[in-house]
Amino acid sequence: MSSFVEMIENITPDIYESLKLAVEIGKWSDGRKLTQEQRELSLQALIAWEVRNVPEEQRIGYMGPQECASKSAPVPNILFKSDAIH
Repeated sequence: MSSFVEMIENITPDIYESLKLAVEIGKWSDGRKLTQEQRELSLQALIAWEVRNVPEEQRIGYMGPQECASKSAPVPNILFKSDAIH
């Protein structure tokens, strides 16, 4: 794979579930422990995949509608262009 984005585009729902379980329990399916770097990269991949494939309210870390006192502007999506999102 030549880029992180290409890797994300090739994640299947089965791979997603496997990565999610590995991050949750800290082990690969064969029992080997994830390194800190593997855990971080896997979590980044999960989050990026969810942006394109999972409704917002079902994504990792979703906290529901909330408003902070600063009412800051939305953070732009720098990983995927808005016209590329399905």
